[in-house]
Amino acid sequence: MAGKPILHYFDGRGRMEPIRWLLAAAGEEFEEKFMKTREDLEKLRNDGSLMFQQVPMVEIDGMKLVQTKAILNYIAAKHNLYGKDIKERALIDMYSEGVADLNEMILYYPFLPPGDKEGRLAQIKEKARNRYFPAFEKVLKSHGQDYLVGNRLSKADVHLTELLYHTEELDSTVLANFPLLKALRTRVSNLPTMKKFLQPGSQRKPFDDEKCVEAVKKIFS
Repeated sequence: MAGKPILHYFDGRGRMEPIRWLLAAAGEEFEEKFMKTREDLEKLRNDGSLMFQQVPMVEIDGMKLVQTKAILNYIAAKHNLYGKDIKERALIDMYSEGVADLNEMILYYPFLPPGDKEGRLAQIKEKARNRYFPAFEKVLKSHGQDYLVGNRLSKADVHLTELLYHTEELDSTVLANFPLLKALRTRVSNLPTMKKFLQPGSQRKPFDDEKCVEAVKKIFS
């Protein structure tokens, strides 16, 4: 029997956090090996573990997978979180990519120079409230079902729920006008696997603070 997946990254959110959320939703336990120094990253590069010299990297089912989307798609397919046919997968991919677009802005926010943060925060709030969240609210309203695609949990629901949490950290009232998104967040959060992951002390990572930002700069600079 294969062991638990091993996640290779720094001790922070970054591009690994959606992978942590999806593994948690799937109920697949995982271990983490944190890079703390530039040498840790170089060791992974030199032993051939990183196909494109980049992390995240996940050891899973005898493979060393890199590239975030490839890792997420594998986990989703493995755990039946990727729709029942190619049309459903197309929708799941489309919604997941929309989530990733806004999440990318939030991902980089802690790493911006102080003078750029106010403008970026305003941009994140504007895009969340006027572009992305209305679009997802409309999807849920259009079919009246519990989840985005096929009335069953998919990776798109997990990614969107993660995004809702992360956006609320920056703008506590962002969901005020989106009752169906609020309901989705509650529904996904109450799944037994997610409940455990959202408790204090889990492998979910906090917002990347200044200490994390400095540690990351040491690894990648």
